[in-house]
Amino acid sequence: MNYFTVFFALAIAVSICLFLWNLKPVPKEDFRLNRVSFALLPEWYNDDVTEALPALKKSCKTILKYSSDKKISAFSKAGDWYLPCKALDEISGKNKKEMYDYLEKFFEPYQVTFKGNKNGTFTGYYEAEINGSFKAGGNYLYPVYGMPKDIVKFDLSDFADDVKSKKVVAQITKGKVVPYPTRAEIDGGYGISAPVLLWADNPVDIFITHIQGSARVKMKDGRTIRIGYAGNNGRKFVGIGSIMSRQGLLKSGKSGMPSIRKWLNENPKKANALMDKNPRYIFFRFIKGDGPIGAMGIPLTPERSMAVDRSYIPLGVPLWLNTTDPDGKPLNRLMVAQDVGSAIKGGVRGDFYWGSGEFAFNKAGRMKSKGQYYMFLPRKEQKQL
Repeated sequence: MNYFTVFFALAIAVSICLFLWNLKPVPKEDFRLNRVSFALLPEWYNDDVTEALPALKKSCKTILKYSSDKKISAFSKAGDWYLPCKALDEISGKNKKEMYDYLEKFFEPYQVTFKGNKNGTFTGYYEAEINGSFKAGGNYLYPVYGMPKDIVKFDLSDFADDVKSKKVVAQITKGKVVPYPTRAEIDGGYGISAPVLLWADNPVDIFITHIQGSARVKMKDGRTIRIGYAGNNGRKFVGIGSIMSRQGLLKSGKSGMPSIRKWLNENPKKANALMDKNPRYIFFRFIKGDGPIGAMGIPLTPERSMAVDRSYIPLGVPLWLNTTDPDGKPLNRLMVAQDVGSAIKGGVRGDFYWGSGEFAFNKAGRMKSKGQYYMFLPRKEQKQL
């Protein structure tokens, strides 16, 4: 960033300082961990915990690269995870008892409470699917953009000592630093310097892909490729489900993504205006190999990876989830915190990754369940198995 850009960035910082001073972070004492025994975990021993082994190994592979004094959270350092992570190499994944013995040997479970409440909300997400082509034409008229070249990112705390960290996404236009264009502006033809990765045949599918953050793309030439999250325009995320419900566009109790997708596809003339009510716009990148890629930089594991608020839950930790699926069936299982989401905020809040395809879409799009979870942390005194 040159000095000219810094000058205007500083001007923006000063203009919104008063707003930032009024922001009050959640007191640390509002997030609590209460140690419990494994016997108190709901439905403990009734899960096939071996299914979470791939997710755990992926997290550990990343953690083992950290220096021992790197803080994983306020509760542990990377060095505390070395022995449990190395011990995973000895776990075959073929025997549930072996896996349970490992977990009980190396970890202690803690009930998570937030603002005095152990219950929170658990939603679902999935890997979207779209049809694409590298060339525009025919039905393939809707661009999927890569990361723009004209996007500027900075932290306001770099320009004023008394301003707390606040990341800003902007665009430099005619020598001025301005907010990056909204969804409506970008889709309406506002000029941005972003490469078109590919062209899709359905704007509703692109919109859903923006919400999910990744997609499998069935290409016109028969190939299947993957795209994943690269960045966003810095605008606030607005869910349109509640807006559509208030306008009477969705039936009572039918505000999930399947109903939203159906309505938008059946009402194309009104769909654009509704989708524009969410100003956040997502930019993508191509992904090679397994996917989608979570916030830890590793592929997610269907029905075992979960997005959390990393302000409270450190990425990589095992979690015991106690909730229900969208059909009301108990969902008690071992999960691993491996991703984040713009709408996932709070100490007891999670987004359950269901995988890809219509089954996952149907589950993820309808899930909004009350529940709780328990964080697993390394035992202070660890011994080899």
